[in-house]
Amino acid sequence: MVFARARQYPLLWPPGRSWLVLGGRGAGKTRLGAEWIDMLVRGLPPFAHRKYGRLALIGETLADVREVMIDGLSGIAARARQARPRYEPSRRRLVWPGGATAQIFSSEDPESLRGPQFDAAWCDEAGKWRHAEACFDMLQFGLRVGPAPKQLITTTPRPTPLLRRLLADPAVTVTRMKTVDNQAHLAAGFIDWLRTRYGGTRLGRQEMDGEMIADREDALWSRQMVERTAGGRADETPGRIVVAVDPPASARRTSDACGIVVAGAVGDGRALVMADATMRRARPTAWAQKAVALYHRYAADSIVVEVNQGGDMVSTVIHGVDASVAVKPVRATRGKWLRAEPVAALYEQGRVAHARRFPELEDEMCDFGPGGLSDGRSPDRLDALVWALTELLLGPHATPRIREIH
Repeated sequence: MVFARARQYPLLWPPGRSWLVLGGRGAGKTRLGAEWIDMLVRGLPPFAHRKYGRLALIGETLADVREVMIDGLSGIAARARQARPRYEPSRRRLVWPGGATAQIFSSEDPESLRGPQFDAAWCDEAGKWRHAEACFDMLQFGLRVGPAPKQLITTTPRPTPLLRRLLADPAVTVTRMKTVDNQAHLAAGFIDWLRTRYGGTRLGRQEMDGEMIADREDALWSRQMVERTAGGRADETPGRIVVAVDPPASARRTSDACGIVVAGAVGDGRALVMADATMRRARPTAWAQKAVALYHRYAADSIVVEVNQGGDMVSTVIHGVDASVAVKPVRATRGKWLRAEPVAALYEQGRVAHARRFPELEDEMCDFGPGGLSDGRSPDRLDALVWALTELLLGPHATPRIREIH
């Protein structure tokens, strides 16, 4: 196996029935999975001492299985050492010249795993699966062919119930890999850029170091609560839209980031978070230009901007970019925690959806406790989110039922 690392090729400690690999982005998880499948089909040690022929490939979606696990740069087709398998789209399966087959499945449809049976399975990015526990449980009932069925679970760690369960199971072999471990096979400068951008953050520890970042016990938001925001009725067209801006305390490049979040009301006391455009180390003119651009892009009703630090200057900076923009100054009279509490209640009630994943914003939400963020930094993205949702759902334009929360 050319260029493979020891963590990808455990000669001295071949895993048993269940092998969980937690790794950062670009750490080599996909290649490991593809080579593992190739060795099982060919019956090569240490992963196999006989040929496996009835396999399952499970990803978050069918498209993920096809584009990443099979046809990706490190996928099964690219890593096949001898004869490459052919894909039969009508039957959703891979077929090797020797007769081995691998059916593909999506975590969106656990019931599709009811009936088929396998001697091996590769589960990729299980931390992102839609119906993770149901899908995994259905797989266990079908993993019953041959003398030594086995499964490989590769994923960036996230504190989901399924991953917690696997980590607590002494029968599961666990391997951890960091992005930096695979630096020799990544683009030049990629690791340095990641460290500059995400070093020291919870997101960096999760996505680069492969750490399982558990919920903060005193945080207003939990990972499970945030997970529920993606999907549902998030495809609705918003009515009233605002761009919320939480300016940094000073114009110095070393000051806090400028929080910028776009959100819209979608009726019945609900809101959709549409964008997180927060800027780091940006001067007033730069973040004002960004806010105005978003105002026009989303046809927003107003730019809601906190003026505690800059006073009238904040509105002046925005109007200096575009005098026609509607600016609504807001002033904080309570602490960040007290302002955020009613917004967190909206999430608990299922009244806020996210148009897509906002990892850095979600990171701040789940790390925000009574004393702020655990690293002491200002929760700029969260502040902007709170201002946007307060304006849409807790202000004078909110329905009476929602306003009562405030």
